[in-house]
Amino acid sequence: MFQTINKWFWWDRIWLPCNYTWEDLENEEGNGSVSPSQLYITIPLALLFMLLRVAFERAIATPVATFMGIKSKVRQKAPVNPVLENFYISCSKHPSHEEIYGLAKKSNRSSIQVQRWFRRRRNQDRPAVMKKFQESCWRFIFYLGALIGGVAVLYDKPWFHDVWEVWVGYPKQEVLSSQYWYYVMELSFYWSLLFCVASDVRRKDFKVQIVHHLATIFLLNFSWSVKYIRVGTLTLLVHDVSDILLEAAKMCSYAEWKRSCNVLFIIFAVVFVISRLIIFPFWIIYATTVYPLYYCPRFFLYYFFNMLMFVLQFLHLYWTYLIFRMVKKVISGNMSGDDRSDKEEADSDEPEEQPMTNGDGKRRLVNGQGDR
Repeated sequence: MFQTINKWFWWDRIWLPCNYTWEDLENEEGNGSVSPSQLYITIPLALLFMLLRVAFERAIATPVATFMGIKSKVRQKAPVNPVLENFYISCSKHPSHEEIYGLAKKSNRSSIQVQRWFRRRRNQDRPAVMKKFQESCWRFIFYLGALIGGVAVLYDKPWFHDVWEVWVGYPKQEVLSSQYWYYVMELSFYWSLLFCVASDVRRKDFKVQIVHHLATIFLLNFSWSVKYIRVGTLTLLVHDVSDILLEAAKMCSYAEWKRSCNVLFIIFAVVFVISRLIIFPFWIIYATTVYPLYYCPRFFLYYFFNMLMFVLQFLHLYWTYLIFRMVKKVISGNMSGDDRSDKEEADSDEPEEQPMTNGDGKRRLVNGQGDR
């Protein structure tokens, strides 16, 4: 039954154009042969990337962070309190005023003490600035290497200068070993990002990032399998060029190099708009939706592949909204960190309030600043 379902799912007429079969693509002579199995290596390489990342963060990213003035901040831990901890885990991390009042009575604490406990407890769950910097530094190095490698692979290729060339001779096109390893490295990296998503810094666009990773992985796998490889390499290059600037800006932000951060972020915003809102839709997506019709009739993968491309473009529009919102803050001078991150709350250093009794027998709170 499984073999029958698999055979129907991978039916040639669904995925391949112009009456080609999978055997035609696998059995081509020379450098034209492709097979989905050629990308199986990306899974063990993704695990290798994860190990390499751990070593990089400890041996390189941490010293760089120290050089840039980032220190591991010692956070005040919330004291052990079963009542408050149970509410924090099972109910809410941000209790309302009424809930704070009720918890204060149950735990024999003041409302201010309960608020402080929840503030400290939330900070315990937030990633440290050092962790954020290490993550951005790792991605910066990879995107930089990927961009250099992508330019080296594509600069002398005809489709790099004329997008029409992506379909010349399709699907019997030569596939170079440099293109293969470019695909393998990028796909392995995105697999590693997907595997590490639970332990990475959780940002407000967490679900959007998951969709992006999945769409990218699907695009790379399917574009390789059906020899949309030339389009795939152009898509990778367009994405990497702006990602470098974003990670560099974030690194400067975590180090509180505000001027460098603002300059890099403005440059990133310009490059992002040009690469993701102009080049990607009006050159690359246009090349995948219009140009193929000159060479062969529509087939299922034509619609499936372009659907994924439009998913990426919708994500680009969403991120453009976030970018413009941050650019507005840069211009107004209110830029502080990454809007997608959960910011740490300031912890009051005031002494803990102690219950006192006044001359009339009524209870009042006295802190280090006097009576209230």
